[in-house]
Formats: sequence, structure tokens, C-alpha cells
Amino acid sequence: MTLPVVMTASGPVPSSPAALNSDLIATVEAENAGFTANLPGLLLEDLTSTGTAALAQMDQARVDAINSVTPYGANAFILAQQGVVLGIPQGKPTNTSVNAVFTDTLAPGYVIVPGTVVSDGTYQYVVQDGGIIQSSGSTAPLFAVANQSGSWSVPAGSVNQIVTSLPSPFNTQITVTNPLAGVAGNPSAESPQSYRARIMQANQAAGQGTPTYLQTLLEAIPGVTPRLVSILQTTFGWEVICGGGDPYAVAFAIYKGVLDLSTIVGSITSARNVAVTITDSPNQYTITSVNPPQQVVMIDAIWNTNLPNFTAGAQVNQLGSTAIQNYINSIIVGQPINIFAMEAAFQQAVASVLPTSNLTRIVFAVTINGSAVSPETGTGVIPSDPESYMFVSPSGVSVLQG
Repeated sequence: MTLPVVMTASGPVPSSPAALNSDLIATVEAENAGFTANLPGLLLEDLTSTGTAALAQMDQARVDAINSVTPYGANAFILAQQGVVLGIPQGKPTNTSVNAVFTDTLAPGYVIVPGTVVSDGTYQYVVQDGGIIQSSGSTAPLFAVANQSGSWSVPAGSVNQIVTSLPSPFNTQITVTNPLAGVAGNPSAESPQSYRARIMQANQAAGQGTPTYLQTLLEAIPGVTPRLVSILQTTFGWEVICGGGDPYAVAFAIYKGVLDLSTIVGSITSARNVAVTITDSPNQYTITSVNPPQQVVMIDAIWNTNLPNFTAGAQVNQLGSTAIQNYINSIIVGQPINIFAMEAAFQQAVASVLPTSNLTRIVFAVTINGSAVSPETGTGVIPSDPESYMFVSPSGVSVLQG
């Protein structure tokens, strides 16, 4: 017979014993005409009653199994399988951990994938996030967690074995070590409650679009200046602008953050392109990013006031100069200079010594790369090269009363 699945807003509902008994008798009668099991005291009635009890247990077991699919009620095995799907191994917060550094001075660009296993000869540790061997010949420290619970010391330099097999010739070139001592774990294993909470949190993570996700990955790279990161959609694909950071780390972020690498294009100005080849065995990929050039800005600002015998002019000059420099050096790559925003920054900076109500004049003269520029007609905006960024030095700003 077939046990029906009765679903409600609260989940599956077990069938009643009466319904199960009726279905059981109907199934037997369909195979054996004249079957009679509803007379008290007969052996057949006793068998059908026993069979109904067995069906009730099976039906309840099926309901429990369906209910365990949710992280709210999953049993230990199903919860662990959900963790495998989400990439969340049990024990990460409590198991012994270590930061492993992989080195290959001959071939930078090799990808160390998440799940790579290293060892100190006694315990094994699983790399959590992965990384890439950079121009220096080494990866950034990669967080690795022991694959068993317990607490023990991990001396510096003790994790020096790569358990996961690597293809030739990388199996003889790449080494691993832990420059710093590891962190001993909690002697107690992670509780099911803690693990369940992490699974639920992972299921609640919001998906983001590729540009936003990729920008987040790029800005997390050491040495990358956040304002020099921009993802542009062009006629031919996506152009990734990134200033700073190791070029292999930048390429690895693009590799992790983009579904289709064929959509990544470089600048039409080839001198701005940075192309590196990374190896995610057995494949190699050449990934291009754009290194934004600097646009040198110089600004002369003339201001005045209606206050007679004003004596804090030097303070206004200093405060205003710093405000202008900070504004220019905060503009996102490819974005224009906004005269109104620069004026507001100036006013706010000098308000403590010269209230805005007493400021009667602010005039800016701007040059970019040695050429005088003016706002577009009818606006207060001075456009920028979409692949470049603005920069002004302290000596590039002159503020005078006049």
C-alpha cells in the first residue's frame, strides 16, 4: 500500500490509525476477494491490527524524516549534511586551528582551493577559504581548522605537510608552514545547538549581484584602496578596475567572484591592463584587471568675508586647504569633481572660525594633469577619466583670502 503525504502549513501530518487500518484492509481485499478482517476475535483481525500499528510507526518515521530537512529540527546526520552543502563543517568555532602559508617561489598564481588538507604529522587541518600564491611566492595566511575535536598545541613551523595531492610539478614545488603557533581548541566539541545556529545563519545569507560581491572581495585584499575599486559594464563585458594589492590576489578575487571569466575585459588603453595567469589545477586562466592611473589635481581657492578686521585668516586657509585635499582624495575612481560638494566641505571645515553666514565668497580654479578645467555647462561637475582617480598633494592646494 502507499502511505499518503498530508502536508499542512505546519508540515507533514501523520495519518490516523483508523485511516491506516482502512487502507491496509482495502489493499488486501483488492488482492484477495472475500477477505474479512473486521470480526472480533479472528486471527485475521489480530494481524491487521498489528499491521496497522507497524504502519503507524513507519508513517511517523517518515514524518520525522521530512521534518528533519529543516535546520530547526534536523537530526545530527541531516544537520551535518546541510553543513556540507553550505560549506560549514561542524567544529569550526571550537576545534584547534592554525594559519597556514603555502609557498612556491617558482610559479606564483597557483590556487589553493578550500578543503586542502595539511598536517603536522599527527593532526590534519582543513583550509577554509582558499587563496592564491602571490607575487612574493607565498599565499596570505590561510585559516585551517582541525578535522577532529580536541585541544592541543600547534608550535610554529610544525604544520609542514600537504596531505591533499597536488599535480606535477607543483607537488614538488609547493611547501607549507605555519609561521605562528596555532590556537588550541576547546576541549569540548561544538554543541549541536551552536552548529544548528550557524547553519540557520548561513541559510539566511542574502545573495548579492556579481559587481557588489566582487567589489567586496577586492576591497578585502591587503593593499587595495577601496576608493580605487570600480566594476564597469562596457559594450564588450565587465571591466574590473582595482588600484593596489598583489596582482595575483586581485586575479584570484575576480576568479572567485565571477561566474563567466570570458565576460571580463581590459581597458582599450593597453598600458593600464594587468594580466596574470592563475592555475587551478588542471586548468589555467589568464585574468585581466585595470590599474587606474592617477590624475594630478591642483586647486586655487579664493575666499572672503563680510567681517571687518577679521584676524583668523590663517586658520581659515589651513582648515580649508585640508578639507579640499581630503575631499579630492576621497573621490571614487572614475567619479567627477563636484564643485558644490567641495564648497560644502570647505564651509563645514572653517565654520568654527568663520560661520557660513559670514562667508561671502568662494571661488575655485582647478587644473588636472597641468590643464585648466571647468565644470560642464550648466552644472558644478568637472568630469573625470572613467578609469582614473583624482589626487592632490598638500602643496597642490592654495587657499587665500581675496
